Amino acid sequence: MLASFYYSGYGGYLIWMLPIVILSAVASAAVQSNYKKYSKVLTRRGMTGAQIAEQILQANGIYDVTVKKIPGNLSDHYNPKEKYIGLSGGVFDSTSVSALGIAAHEAGHAVQYHEGYAPIKFRNALVPVTNFASTFSWILIFIGLLLSEIVALAGVVLFGVTVLFQLVTLPVEFNASNRALAVLEGGYLDEEELAGAKKVLTAAAMTYVVALLTSLLQLFRYLIIISGNRRRR
Repeated sequence: MLASFYYSGYGGYLIWMLPIVILSAVASAAVQSNYKKYSKVLTRRGMTGAQIAEQILQANGIYDVTVKKIPGNLSDHYNPKEKYIGLSGGVFDSTSVSALGIAAHEAGHAVQYHEGYAPIKFRNALVPVTNFASTFSWILIFIGLLLSEIVALAGVVLFGVTVLFQLVTLPVEFNASNRALAVLEGGYLDEEELAGAKKVLTAAAMTYVVALLTSLLQLFRYLIIISGNRRRR
């Protein structure tokens, strides 16, 4: 019975899932903790998040992207279709270390698109396929387990697209953070402030690492379930 429980995918999944759950909780807590801590540390130069984003855009010859305030907390993002950098209130108006780090990171994404950075172009091309895959992969797997192993494996391959998307996301996010830190190091932040911005951006990047690990775990779980289903037939 214990072996059946394991090969059904649930035993192995629970064993592997525990450290991922812990890592996810730690990563999320680190983001909130570092953001909160360095939101209270105001930079000596006194620039706001909106100002640093605008300066980065101008320095890179980008004049068709706007910077605007959006609702929410840590909802900051770059929208390539509508060409704007959306900064939450705690970043847009703030002169804190957290604000400048996050704003520079999002501006880094705008620069990536402007320069035709290959990984972000590839990730952007994967978006429609990934949206389809995340919706229908588990349906194919479920139907396949009832009717046909080939259909189930097709669902796994489709789910693999979402894993690929998250894998490609890693260099995109790390590159944007590296660009941000390089800019901030050029006179916008002193050494101590720069160290704080790095902690904020590193904590945020680790959430993408954990998301990839979680998807890989799910992928392996599907393969184990299909394998166990084959044994029972």
